[in-house]
Amino acid sequence: MRISAVLVVAVMVAAATPVVKAEPTLPSEPTLEEVHVWGQARSSHEAGYTTPTSVLLPEDMHSINATTTEDLVKYEPSLVIRRRFIGDANGTMGMRGSNMFQTSRSMVFADGVPLHYLLQSRWSGAPRWTMVSASEIERVEVLYGPFSAEYSGNAMGGVVLIETGIPQQREFYAEGTFFNQDFSAYGFDDHLNGYKGFVSFGDKVGDLSYYLSYNRLQSDAQPQIFLGADPTPVTHADTVSGGIYGVDPRAREQLWYGDSGVVDTTTDNIKLKLAYDFGHWQALFNAGFEDRRSNTLPNSYISDAQGNTLWSGTDLVQAGYQFSFDPSSLSATELDRDSLSLGLRVKGELSERARVEFNINQFDILKDVERSSRFHPRSPEHTTEGQISAFDDSGWQTAEAKLTLTDFALSGLELISGARHENYELNLDVFESPNYLLGERGAYASRFGGKTRLNALFLQANWPINPLWDLSLGWRYEQFQSRNGYYSEHDPNSGALELVAAPNADEHQSSPKLSLGYRPADSWLIRYSVARAYRFPIVEELYRQYQAYNRINEANPDLQPERGLHHNLMLDKTIEGGYLRLNLFQDTVDNAIESQSTTIVGGPNDGVSVNTFVPLDGSRVRGVEFIANQYGLFIPSLDVRFNVTYTKAEITENASNPEWKGNVYPRMPKWRANLLATYHLTDDWNLGVNLQHATRSYARIQNDDTIPRVYGAQDAYTRIGLRTNYQLSDNLRASLGIDNLRNEIAYVAHPWPGRTVYLSLAYRH
Repeated sequence: MRISAVLVVAVMVAAATPVVKAEPTLPSEPTLEEVHVWGQARSSHEAGYTTPTSVLLPEDMHSINATTTEDLVKYEPSLVIRRRFIGDANGTMGMRGSNMFQTSRSMVFADGVPLHYLLQSRWSGAPRWTMVSASEIERVEVLYGPFSAEYSGNAMGGVVLIETGIPQQREFYAEGTFFNQDFSAYGFDDHLNGYKGFVSFGDKVGDLSYYLSYNRLQSDAQPQIFLGADPTPVTHADTVSGGIYGVDPRAREQLWYGDSGVVDTTTDNIKLKLAYDFGHWQALFNAGFEDRRSNTLPNSYISDAQGNTLWSGTDLVQAGYQFSFDPSSLSATELDRDSLSLGLRVKGELSERARVEFNINQFDILKDVERSSRFHPRSPEHTTEGQISAFDDSGWQTAEAKLTLTDFALSGLELISGARHENYELNLDVFESPNYLLGERGAYASRFGGKTRLNALFLQANWPINPLWDLSLGWRYEQFQSRNGYYSEHDPNSGALELVAAPNADEHQSSPKLSLGYRPADSWLIRYSVARAYRFPIVEELYRQYQAYNRINEANPDLQPERGLHHNLMLDKTIEGGYLRLNLFQDTVDNAIESQSTTIVGGPNDGVSVNTFVPLDGSRVRGVEFIANQYGLFIPSLDVRFNVTYTKAEITENASNPEWKGNVYPRMPKWRANLLATYHLTDDWNLGVNLQHATRSYARIQNDDTIPRVYGAQDAYTRIGLRTNYQLSDNLRASLGIDNLRNEIAYVAHPWPGRTVYLSLAYRH
């Protein structure tokens, strides 16, 4: 995939409306002293004209132990991020009526550049959070639901808008954070360390501003997979020891024989930003490079009578149970990934009543290779044989043009119109390897890939009818195409791998939007919003045909788009220093695309789970969301952000499996709550507390996973954190923090981290 030359040329083109100065911050917060942010800067208490919003400013971040970008987002209302450990590449996000594995129903932008990853789904579809460092963020705005015509059906859950700052004077900033966690579960018990190092330099020379930063994150994390075998009661004498007897979330007996090992991850990020302005025109060029490396080496808990560790075994006996486990389940893995993102935002005024904005982005997966051994490196059976999974020619390009007219035809009427183009390509090959350590590629084991394209036109009219009423009408037209899809199948007679060409698809849909606002008093706002939205399938959902060790996925190129009807009724009350807000929402989605699985019985793949993306005919999520944010709660020095959400999520129709009708939709807890509270002892010293709470949920559509506090469960959790910041001098700041104060071990399929302690020093000059 070639990097578009227009990005390099266009960086010299100017554009944008006058720069908006970032809101003032407290002295103890490590934000840029004099910066500009380049997006629309709404106040923290603004409720949103068409879409419910939540705004996070630097003064709201004191209580957050922010090592990565996800940390700054995860306390926002009706939002959950499944970040299993610091540096997790699979930090998926769920919003409102969309769960954490419906990653294509939420969008993330940083300075107008997409971070959402609309190539893959579920755990592989997490936003590319590490393309932005938490240390450069100036504000975060969350938009809930697809009520604005400016966003596609991928905003069914919502949109996260991140704005970073660029200095307006010479500035050097350096920050170092060390963290340590204790973790103990099943047969694993250890202390795990990591660190983050960040350095940036920026200045403004004439009309040109520049910013260069480097971020390194190194983390050792707890095992993410615990390995269990199905035990059978016997009367034989013991032949091994070390296994741990228990059950899985479906109450099936398990003998846990190992884990996937410590996740050793290192991520380097380099960022360059160039901003140029003259007159009423400005431009911001953004280049980010990520180099990510990780590896795991599994642990076996099983020892023979002589104390030797076993890496596989058949008909082993322990404590009256017989079990077996395959050596491939303990294979070592190494991941090496390089990504490059280029973005250009151009804004300007055509006249006093007309302004334009252009956004261009290209994202390239330069390298993404996973190497897996066939056997554990310490196993007597180990050789250099393994498998290699590699992406080839994958990434995306997006382009958008938007025109805004004010006082159009009527006084106060704002008209927003535009066009957007998105092009995605994914190609993934799996090879048998004679030497996985050297990356040698042998015969293909499986292949799949293809392209999708989305072209859209949108129009939205915002009209303040009078001081009491306002109206917004929107319309979005989208043309979707899938092209050049293919996947591999093994010939049942010869066993040879053959490529199958998938049919192309074309789809056209229109999505109307409406929002009506009423202000019965100066401090009150009531707003009702309704929207139709279509979420089109992504490349992986259409074409993923994949087989590796213990993993099989079958393609479904005939998938149709998800069809959503979304409602929101908001009651907003402005109070001194903040606001109170109540949202009642309902998301009804037909043809909801889900990864559903069956288990092979008999044959060489006995017991292997086969996944396929297939639709659920109907689903509905009803929810109530309450938000209370106030600076100076009871006393001037206490700032609080609190939110709680109740949801009732259910499957309303499913013809292929009618017994699922009425089941709770997976990964949707009934209750979620977040709290950030900061007490300012002095201008230089503050103390903070944070809290995340969620009730348990189901992981399976069948709702048969009912056992909590075991690997694979969707547990309830209450995670409490503390943080204090102290300004040691004009240039030096120190922070100390703790997450998961009670050391609660909970599972959201994989284990959340144990108690984690942070120590941070930051220097600015």
